[in-house]
Amino acid sequence: MTLINHSGACACCSGSPHMQFNRRHFLHLAAGAAVVAGLPGIAVAAEGKYQAMLLTCIDPRFPEPTIRYMEKRHLTGQYSQFTFAGAAIGVVAPAFRDWEQTFWDNLKATIELHKIGKVIAMNHRDCGAAKIAYGEEKVANSKIETETHRASLMEFRTQVVKRHPTLAVETGLMSLNGKVEMFS
Repeated sequence: MTLINHSGACACCSGSPHMQFNRRHFLHLAAGAAVVAGLPGIAVAAEGKYQAMLLTCIDPRFPEPTIRYMEKRHLTGQYSQFTFAGAAIGVVAPAFRDWEQTFWDNLKATIELHKIGKVIAMNHRDCGAAKIAYGEEKVANSKIETETHRASLMEFRTQVVKRHPTLAVETGLMSLNGKVEMFS
């Protein structure tokens, strides 16, 4: 195969990163085509029957402990994930009221596409969103922090059950070391 370079005289070689066709661009396209060709069911892979949707916080300290937690529960590849500041706090706290509908729309789509049977809401300790939503005094010590999260998680559970009574709801609070305290 011969690749032609028109030295910037045409749109294909003009230097625009979106229009330039070069060997690297060709290899990326070829690799993508090979992946798709090798996975004929990729178009329907987004739909199916999965176990749960996991709601987590944006805090960069928690993706790895959360993945380990889900692996221990044998849920790898069996859940979708929705992540925004505060996890359940982002759904129920008045400070984040503008986000609420986004979560409920996503949950509705997840139920439709993934046929999930439960929602797992995982808040975490030392959460900046909890401080924004409820104030420094509501996370001042471990006992108060636990009760603040418990209250937000219970309100989250109440709202899920009200909107989707057939879904099971699990709620937990993850420590900085990855240990999870579940609330019922």
